[in-house]
Amino acid sequence: MKVISTLGILLRSLVGVANVEDAEHDQKNVEICIQNLTAIGKAVRAYHDEHGDFPEWLSELYPKYLSDASLLLCPADEGDGKPIFSSNTDPKMPVSYGYQFHPEYREQKAKQREVFGDAMPLARCRHHENQDFDCLNLSFSFQVYPSSHGWESTPEDMYGSTEAAIAALDAGLQRQPGDESFFSVYPTLAHFYIKVGQAEEVERLINRFKSNMKVDDLDAYYYLSVMLEMMRRDEEVLEIFEELEGRYPDNPNVCRKLARIHEKLGNSELSIEYWKKAESKPELIGKPVSNFSATDLDGNSISLQDYRGKIVLLDFWGVWCGFCTLEMPNLKKVYDTYKDEGFDVIGVTLGTDEAELRNYIKENDIQWRQICSGEASGNDPLAQQYEITGVPEPWLIARDGTLISTDARGALLEHLVSEALKDKSKDQ
Repeated sequence: MKVISTLGILLRSLVGVANVEDAEHDQKNVEICIQNLTAIGKAVRAYHDEHGDFPEWLSELYPKYLSDASLLLCPADEGDGKPIFSSNTDPKMPVSYGYQFHPEYREQKAKQREVFGDAMPLARCRHHENQDFDCLNLSFSFQVYPSSHGWESTPEDMYGSTEAAIAALDAGLQRQPGDESFFSVYPTLAHFYIKVGQAEEVERLINRFKSNMKVDDLDAYYYLSVMLEMMRRDEEVLEIFEELEGRYPDNPNVCRKLARIHEKLGNSELSIEYWKKAESKPELIGKPVSNFSATDLDGNSISLQDYRGKIVLLDFWGVWCGFCTLEMPNLKKVYDTYKDEGFDVIGVTLGTDEAELRNYIKENDIQWRQICSGEASGNDPLAQQYEITGVPEPWLIARDGTLISTDARGALLEHLVSEALKDKSKDQ
């Protein structure tokens, strides 16, 4: 027993040493990558000074502006110079870095620069796992900084502080005040104003937004509602969407908003009614859901048939999706309440890479199994099979494999789960 105990201590010690070595190796890769991006930035600046424009691809920098082609390869890239997203693949030579100003992106990114300025990413590296950031970025101003995958959602990463983000975003919105493609920036700026204790600026921002939005732009009303809810003006949101319901009585998104706001105001029965009205695919309710066969995040086979006899939520979602992550605490509560009574969840994560998903699962202590292809809904096999075009879309399935709802969330989720568990007639 003493020998076994000593061996165990030795093995744990060796594992600890290996972990330290791995961490040091990862940190060294980060340092080299930062050096590479800095060198690429200098080369792009030289190219721009000569041509008055940015290159179409980073490969154009070699060899005149960047003498060492290896600088285009991240040391943590195990894919031989392939960026994470295939659309960023350089047509001329291996390049690890996702160039954000190539021909397919150029028009969109040029427009974004008008609001976000030169702090936004010009090239991105997503190859560094086990770090406290998702990407290393080279900005249009040739600075290198870490950020989340969705840099638009965390602009303080770009600008260095909340105060700098406020100044930059406020100035950007004044340059493009009525461009609907940037309306999502208004709630982001409102959030920052509240964070620094300047709630009065949110009122000014709301009034500016109202003066620029169009009365028939439904998306604009959602952005407006986010800001109003930040200011605890829930009754005003309810009034706005009740008026919209009169104009768009069959619009599921309007019904979903009314469901959420009624739930927030404590009107549970009304919330459930609106969740039911928001059902996006009523023709599928009560019909059998086709089986699938896939591999989960841990490499194990999984199928819908494995869950026959349970109430199961087939949850199409994404880490990047605000509505999905907003629903997660509610889903966890329902799962914890009913998991021992025959309720389970299968997560189908769309548009999220494996490392990002694993981090989210760990941070949020998610217990159910996940399927992740890394693809968006247009290319994900299960999304194609079930004709999922966007998330969230949580399918609640009865014990006998028939569909209960394609929009089971909020107060409706617990209501439907509890009712389905009472129905013993569908036991298999």
